[in-house]
Amino acid sequence: QVQLVESGGGLVQAGGSLRLSCPASGTIFSINGMGWYRQAPGKQRELVATITSSSSTNYADSVKGRFTISRDNAKNTVYLQMNSLKPEDTAVYYCYAVVKRDSWSTEYSYWGQGTQVTVSS
Repeated sequence: QVQLVESGGGLVQAGGSLRLSCPASGTIFSINGMGWYRQAPGKQRELVATITSSSSTNYADSVKGRFTISRDNAKNTVYLQMNSLKPEDTAVYYCYAVVKRDSWSTEYSYWGQGTQVTVSS
């Protein structure tokens, strides 16, 4: 099995910063894409940022220039640095990883349980 556990969420004032971390553990042969989604109350889950195994990145327009996604392949960990936070960034943030558990197996997406980020005005 593969587990992802997010950390680093919390309460911050508008304009502040937070850094989310998400290590993947378990039976892992390789990890392809990793990323972050978020879900605000009453809204659908939305893409925040993604990063490929070669560190190509993609961001939602709403976070471009404020958030930075990165990964440490040696630690199987994805990060999300969030600066200039706004109240509309308030949501539960979920990480995911596209994992191959063996050299011959199919890739599957695994998700963390989420971490709450609350930005006060």
